[in-house]
Amino acid sequence: MKTMLRNLTMPALFSFALAAAPAMAQQGMPTTAPAAQKPPTATPASTQDHGQKHADAVERRIADLHAQLKITDAQAKPWDAFAQTMRDNARKADEAFRERAQKLPTMNASEAMKSYADLTQTHADNMKKLASAFDDLYSAMTPEQKQIADAMYRNPGGPKGSGPHKGGKGAKGGKSAPAGASSSASG
Repeated sequence: MKTMLRNLTMPALFSFALAAAPAMAQQGMPTTAPAAQKPPTATPASTQDHGQKHADAVERRIADLHAQLKITDAQAKPWDAFAQTMRDNARKADEAFRERAQKLPTMNASEAMKSYADLTQTHADNMKKLASAFDDLYSAMTPEQKQIADAMYRNPGGPKGSGPHKGGKGAKGGKSAPAGASSSASG
């Protein structure tokens, strides 16, 4: 179970990192005196585009997992709950990152550290929800489906390197993160 949860967290952390890009970009901006800074009043188009791209990626991931796990009509209820948890987690993570990115330019170091702690807590809460939804789905799977899921979550490269990749082969060692969600799918 620990291995499965660990492997579930890797894609969520990956999504978390992708969603953090706007916040990280904010940190690299030149700063002016705090009084001269004005927080954005509207969500920038680039952030909205990123949010939509992330939502589209989550939907593709859901479709891929549905096909790979060979979900049946009889498993629709736990599958739908799992898929909705992935969507909800991605939405919550995007909202949290967007909010932090908007506030970051006016935060002091202590506030920035606390806001990052809040993001990681959101991620942890999302992963607990996802693990619970997956447990319900896993309980409804056939032995064959469980073998597929076990291989997907035990081996990041999947069986014979053709497992559940997010975005193809990774840069390090040709392996990618295993199947999972955003937190966030996380992103």
